[in-house]
Amino acid sequence: MQRPCITFVFISLFLVSSYGDETDNKVTNIGAIIDVDSRIGKEEKTALEIAVQSFNNNVSNNHKLSIYIQNSRRDPLLAATAAKKLIEEQEVKAIIGLETWEEAALVADIGSRARVPVLSFAAPAIRTPTRWPFLVAMANGDSEQMKCIAATISSFNWKRVVVIYEDDTFGGDSGKLALLSEALRDVGSEIEYRLVLPPLSSVSNPNKVVQDELIKLFNVQSRVYIVLQSSLPMTIHLFEKAKDIGLIGRDSAWIITDTISSYFDSFNSSVISSMQGILGIKTYYDEGTNPYKTFYPQFRRTFRDDNPEEDNFQPSINALRAYDSIRIVKQAMDTDENSPDSLLKNILSSNFTGLSGEIHFQQGKLSHDPILRIVNVIGRSYNELDFWLPGIGFSKNIGYVGNKSADFTGTVIWPDGSKLVPKGWAIPTNTKPMIIGVPARTAFEKFVKVDDGKHPGQKKYDGFCIELFYEVLTVLDYDLIYQFDPHNGTYDELVHKVYNKTYDAAVGDITILANRTNLVEFTQPYAATGLSMIVPVKPESSEWMFLKPFTAKMWLVTGSLLIYTMFIVWFLEHQSNPNFRGPWNNQIGTALWFTFSSIFFAHREKIYSNLTRVVVVVWLFVALILTSSYTASLTSMLTVQRLEPNVTDIESLKRSNVKIGCDGDSFVRTYLEDVLKFESYNIENVSSEYNYEGEFKSNHIAAAFLELPYGKVFLNRYCKKFTTTAPTYIFGGLGFVFQKGSPIARDFSRAILKLSEDGTLMSLEQKWFAPSPECSANVTEESKTNSLSINSFLGLFLISGATSTVCLLLFLAYSLKRYWHHELENNAGNLSLVDEGVLIKAMRVAKYIYNGKVCVQGKFRQHPSTRYL
Repeated sequence: MQRPCITFVFISLFLVSSYGDETDNKVTNIGAIIDVDSRIGKEEKTALEIAVQSFNNNVSNNHKLSIYIQNSRRDPLLAATAAKKLIEEQEVKAIIGLETWEEAALVADIGSRARVPVLSFAAPAIRTPTRWPFLVAMANGDSEQMKCIAATISSFNWKRVVVIYEDDTFGGDSGKLALLSEALRDVGSEIEYRLVLPPLSSVSNPNKVVQDELIKLFNVQSRVYIVLQSSLPMTIHLFEKAKDIGLIGRDSAWIITDTISSYFDSFNSSVISSMQGILGIKTYYDEGTNPYKTFYPQFRRTFRDDNPEEDNFQPSINALRAYDSIRIVKQAMDTDENSPDSLLKNILSSNFTGLSGEIHFQQGKLSHDPILRIVNVIGRSYNELDFWLPGIGFSKNIGYVGNKSADFTGTVIWPDGSKLVPKGWAIPTNTKPMIIGVPARTAFEKFVKVDDGKHPGQKKYDGFCIELFYEVLTVLDYDLIYQFDPHNGTYDELVHKVYNKTYDAAVGDITILANRTNLVEFTQPYAATGLSMIVPVKPESSEWMFLKPFTAKMWLVTGSLLIYTMFIVWFLEHQSNPNFRGPWNNQIGTALWFTFSSIFFAHREKIYSNLTRVVVVVWLFVALILTSSYTASLTSMLTVQRLEPNVTDIESLKRSNVKIGCDGDSFVRTYLEDVLKFESYNIENVSSEYNYEGEFKSNHIAAAFLELPYGKVFLNRYCKKFTTTAPTYIFGGLGFVFQKGSPIARDFSRAILKLSEDGTLMSLEQKWFAPSPECSANVTEESKTNSLSINSFLGLFLISGATSTVCLLLFLAYSLKRYWHHELENNAGNLSLVDEGVLIKAMRVAKYIYNGKVCVQGKFRQHPSTRYL
């Protein structure tokens, strides 16, 4: 292919009539290397002309600019050749332009060797300042733009994306891919596939090459495409072919960077129509400033005159940078010293607000990150949506306070014409259904069961997990085309088949484990899991079963209350009731017999005192409650079989060096070896739930370790022969498996939550895991009758004790009152009694209370009022 020649355009705008006679002005040559044939290059050329004319027409300037424009056609080698000629032949003091980084890199090398500052409109994704000391980047790096794209991806919950870019001349992507990959990792997403298009100049049939490359994307699950970089012709081929083969449409999303968004004004209507619904990133500039309002009419008029074929006269960000670059050079020239080093220093010291934004350099590049604008291609143009503020995030306005949001909030019209956010994932079709792996070897068939169908090669799938899958499908708001495939292998192998994309998903009783979540994505768990130990049981028997209805503390408190009540009854009755008088042993026996027999309502002694009647009534109520509760509890204990395990803990199993059983296809065997430290030779694989009973009967295993759902199913069948013991080791639950980033996994999780909330999940559990008839009438471990504790009767005991105490105090108070009243009436003037000591008086009172009599002149006389108190 013959390389095109370099086009020189010399503009000497200072040679206008008004200054034709002034020869004292210094003339400085400036070089510009741009793609004059492209729309952007034409804009840059117009902006350069306006800038040079504006500064040269200023009478206060003692420097005039001459600019030499060369057409590079975006060819790095042509740009390098042009740079050498500008430096050697035109002796330019600075070079402006260079729309691609490939051009800028080569020219920067030449400029650094010749000590000529190079103001580039392109910047590397990752800058190395010391490599090109004379390079001044008028553009920003791509770090903030990649963060914006990643935040957009996160806002729509897309987990996997496809990156498309045209390979540059040097076989790279200018560092954009590394920045994007890092930004995506920060938001929990990843690049699933990279589609690298060859440079357009290296292919003879671009349409065929692009179509062949795009067809490869049909084998990729993700439908979110990010176009990092592409030339204008390649961009046209890319989107036209993507539209033709159906990659731009339902459930797909396309995002393009600012280098491609800058082509919008160069596309004709057919290209724009193929880009409907895509999102683009554009560098924002303020159109409301006075300098812009002055510049825009000039630009519009000049651009329209020079390019009558164009119908859009809006300047791009590169046109504004071209204008600002002339101002930078002009200000740097307005000093007495114009050596290359001082010129570079003055350029890097620039500090003003230009048309493109703030101009201030740090380490050879703009010191601030740009404000970005997200646009949506609609119709023949595009709609402006949210702003991206550096270090802040999405915003509805460009202010740094106020209306900010962590997520993208703009309303997007997507490629299919709807506002519904695409799933960003290839939805299964009849021609390409979702292949779902189902475990064919299961120890517990109630969860998953795979049988041969009526026809050869046909399979029948049943079980709790399969029926739950069918229920989920009824909740989804779309039809899911799927095809089951039986998996004859371990559960870890099944998970790996989803990971390596042999299966699109897996449905079954698959435990959620930390190491598995690194490979695949699980749904919301539909059942809790843990590891429980199943052991045989033997009936529990005891000679002291009659004591078990009450706890030891309950027996102690009940006995104490009985003795206290006995004492109160005796104290209240022994003065007036002959049944409670006589020798001490008779009094104690009568009181004890009365109180104890009252428990069974068998007492026959007559009650004389009203206070005693109150105490007895309350005690009879307590006795009724206690006897009823005791009878009910003991009856329950005697009628319900109580079982106790043969083995109680894991350590005893390991010390005994006995064998244990587990499901060899699950992770349990590895867990027993690595975590619980069982010896491998002591672990037996049991392939079916029906084999466990035989293994126990033959004493081949002493215990079985089952996941919690399996343990419940097993005990529902063998509740009278086995039980669970030891602590339960908790895991993540049972869930369905999908590939990483699959949006269908999120839809399934929401559906499972809905089924759980409306009771459907519980109904399925009751249907599939109902206990056997003999176990349905049997109590579970949780429902066994426990001994009654004092907490259940504390209030009752307090009422009884308080009643007895109050009656005792009333009796004492009444007795003392009568005693002192009698003393005052019968012993008035008896000085011998007045002179009695305290001890003697206390003994007299005690005898009175005990006997109910007072001593009068050496004789005892019973007070009649104490007989019926």
